[in-house]
Amino acid sequence: MIDPFGRRISYLRVSVTDRCDLRCVYCMAEDMTFLPKREVLTLEELDRLCGTFIGLGVEKIRLTGGEPLVRRNVIGLVRSLGARIGAGGLKELTITTNGTQLTKLADDLYGAGVRRINVSMDTLDPAVFKSVTRWGELDKTMEGIFAAKAAGLAVKINAVALKGVNEGEYDRMIAWCGEHGLDLTLIETMPLGEISGDRTDQYLPLSIVRSRLREHWTLEETDYRTGGPARYFTVKETGRRLGFITPMTHNFCETCNRVRLTCTGTLYMCLGQEDAADLRAPLRDPAVGDDGLRAAIEQAMLRKPKGHDFIIDRREAKPALARHMSVTGG
Repeated sequence: MIDPFGRRISYLRVSVTDRCDLRCVYCMAEDMTFLPKREVLTLEELDRLCGTFIGLGVEKIRLTGGEPLVRRNVIGLVRSLGARIGAGGLKELTITTNGTQLTKLADDLYGAGVRRINVSMDTLDPAVFKSVTRWGELDKTMEGIFAAKAAGLAVKINAVALKGVNEGEYDRMIAWCGEHGLDLTLIETMPLGEISGDRTDQYLPLSIVRSRLREHWTLEETDYRTGGPARYFTVKETGRRLGFITPMTHNFCETCNRVRLTCTGTLYMCLGQEDAADLRAPLRDPAVGDDGLRAAIEQAMLRKPKGHDFIIDRREAKPALARHMSVTGG
């Protein structure tokens, strides 16, 4: 699949549920209204859609949420997709999770073909962790991380950079990740969805963070890529990778290779735009068939925009987009 700007689309992020067992302040409102079950695709429908995308050239799929591992029987979907890894199919199947379910499911994930996961953990301070997640317990997420490592999964920690919340912790997090053989990626907060806080207060440019980190760490340039938007450095003192995802200070739209599928079958060609394609209707219409489903996806690719319009500014009282990150899949 080639978009109107000549970019090859080879990466599909799939939100398998909008539900989550945490309520992170930058992602969700505390009192969320979730989708009725009738609107959510079955796991079999998600599998069929993913198979169609693979047939059109998608080589990497990341399962997201909400929290993907709270969806009942999700391991069945993981196994089905994992069976597609190989020549002419997927090159990689990965998952982004908050870690709360990993003590139960890490071995199953590895057995299904997953080899690498991202775990969202914004702080090493238990009190700050509870404040950021509203409901979370740091120990539970850490237990999940170590269970994943024990199962053979490579683990990368994702931390959203939040001004005045965790900005004093990055040195500690780099050291901790080095001690435990983990990579770390820092992410700028994005203006998605109505939340109780003020994003102008939360927003911390990673250009500033990187400059501060260089006072204590040697960050070596690397051409390492995972297929996503992160720019990676090697931390010489630990030997681990440190990534930066900067949708605000330096957008990565010119190399965008991905689209996002929600659990309702809505395809967003860009995280930062409202334009979307409804794939649930053709998926559930027996008169359409596989050829019609492929055609609907190909037509959607023709509408993929050049880039997003994210901005965080005190003059902009509303978020750039009304939908929460949990709806589109982190």
